[in-house]
Amino acid sequence: MPEISGSTGRTPETHVIDFRAAEQLLNARDPRGAVKLLDSVIAAHPENTAARLLRARAFFAAAQLRPAELEFTIVLEREPDNAYAHFALARTYERQAKPDQAKRHFRLAAALDPNPQYLRHAEFDS
Repeated sequence: MPEISGSTGRTPETHVIDFRAAEQLLNARDPRGAVKLLDSVIAAHPENTAARLLRARAFFAAAQLRPAELEFTIVLEREPDNAYAHFALARTYERQAKPDQAKRHFRLAAALDPNPQYLRHAEFDS
């Protein structure tokens, strides 16, 4: 019999299904639906950085910038070398009109990964 997580009757397999469904919802431009699915996954597995990164992306896509900022920050506390998370956090700061914080994270992203998009936003020559 599968292990039940908490009183919700959710199994680890159900959380994987919810994570995959949340990916699909985000790809289908339903970020709020993705967040709803990921809430239960993260409640059961708060250490799951992939779920937190996906939820941060969903918050960003839903223009919920403060929650996105918080999730990206948690991801970076756990994975300080995650170039994508730095870039996404920079975009979040950019949308919040916080140019100094954005620039710092754009540059960190580009330093970690010479992705042309990251380099373009880093503006090392300015």
